[in-house]
Amino acid sequence: MDHRITGSVLGAHIDALSWDAAMARLLGWAHARESRYVTICNVHVVVSASRDAAYRDIINGSDMATPDGAPVAWMLRRQGFAGQPRISGPDLMWALCERAAAESLPVYCYGSSEATLALLGRRVRQAFPELRITMESPPFRALTPEEDAAAVERINASGAGIVFVGLGCPKQERWMAAHRGRVNAVMIGVGAAFDFHAGTVQRAPAWMRDNGLEWLHRLLSEPGRLWKRYLVTNTLFIVGAARQLLGK
Repeated sequence: MDHRITGSVLGAHIDALSWDAAMARLLGWAHARESRYVTICNVHVVVSASRDAAYRDIINGSDMATPDGAPVAWMLRRQGFAGQPRISGPDLMWALCERAAAESLPVYCYGSSEATLALLGRRVRQAFPELRITMESPPFRALTPEEDAAAVERINASGAGIVFVGLGCPKQERWMAAHRGRVNAVMIGVGAAFDFHAGTVQRAPAWMRDNGLEWLHRLLSEPGRLWKRYLVTNTLFIVGAARQLLGK
């Protein structure tokens, strides 16, 4: 049993750990081909978990839940975990690709579109020529049991120790929870990381990410699609965080 130290953010159990500790734990599981799943928890994830008990059970049942998003890391720091860093999907994916290349650990990307994966593959292979990487874009619909079993077989046959899952929230978390015990690898729900690294979506500058403004950058990039999500989720997070902190 792994020793975990967690805080609570709106009822979601988030791991309090350093980058080095997270990387060591993930790579240990990956080399052992342990079937695990990791949730990357930003404001949208924790607010969704606070409003949906089944989804909250998936987050709290994960083998690791990292604080993505400055506000989530800040909430952990308020609970006494001084210096808790953000551990975001795009950064974690890139760091793990670098280590996997150096340690001859195959990885698998599952999700997104063929076009995005083609761009992503080019960029990753350029950065890490030694990396053994396989990519798959599943259909944008529910798979039949036969199709799902075939996908699991392909992933396991690849020898991957890490599976980056880019199906979007909450689909990717549900997919990982349903496949723990079947996929012989560490599954990590990396959200928009495929798009960021492929260059199809521009990521916020570091100063915005560090100051909790990544949501604003994304909102300005895609206002028509994201305005309602950010208006609602950010408001609910502020209210929920205030209640939690004042209730202590």
